[in-house]
Amino acid sequence: MAEREQVRPLAPASERPISSDDDETALHHQQQQQVKKNFHRKRCIKCCIGITASSLLIIAIVMVILIFTVFKIKDPVIKLNGVTVDKLELMNGTSIPRPGSNITLTADVSVKNPNYASFRYKNTTTTLFYHETMIGEARGPPGKSKARRTMQMNITVHIITSRLIAHPMLTGDISGGLLPMTTYTRVGGRVKILKLINKYVVVKMNCSMSVNTTSRTIQDQKCKRKVQF
Repeated sequence: MAEREQVRPLAPASERPISSDDDETALHHQQQQQVKKNFHRKRCIKCCIGITASSLLIIAIVMVILIFTVFKIKDPVIKLNGVTVDKLELMNGTSIPRPGSNITLTADVSVKNPNYASFRYKNTTTTLFYHETMIGEARGPPGKSKARRTMQMNITVHIITSRLIAHPMLTGDISGGLLPMTTYTRVGGRVKILKLINKYVVVKMNCSMSVNTTSRTIQDQKCKRKVQF
């Protein structure tokens, strides 16, 4: 009888039935872990968004600074360095050009590009006036002025002799030894910076001068420039 009443050993812990309190504890622990994971995930997303936004803002600020400083399009400068008389045929014993003869002038024109990008220009047009009468015109070839460089051009202007001789003030100006003339030069082209800024620019220049009929040189040259975008 005593043997039958012996106490049986307890079942292992793994085989014990799980109580409702243990279920609630495990569920609460899982919920806390999930909350922590969600919190860390949201925090990482916010950090990434903040870093990206800050980077984009810095890039935008740098681009704006560059556009208004280094990459700001500056006016190309066109300059008439000088004009020389290459050919002038006069009537015997006078300073009057011979009818039907050829008179040519060479204009030394330079285009300075102060930008950090090249300036590509089309044909250069130079027109010569004598007392507001157009007596000559020349076209220079298209070209390219490199960044912060100056492009030099020699433009040959052919004079329309018949218009010059027919002008009523020619005789009086020749007697004084000086022929007042004006030139108009136009250069149109594009300034392109990093494929972001592409602007068409037109540079115009008006010059007044006097041609010495004796020395065949230019005197009292004055120029005014204008830039259009």
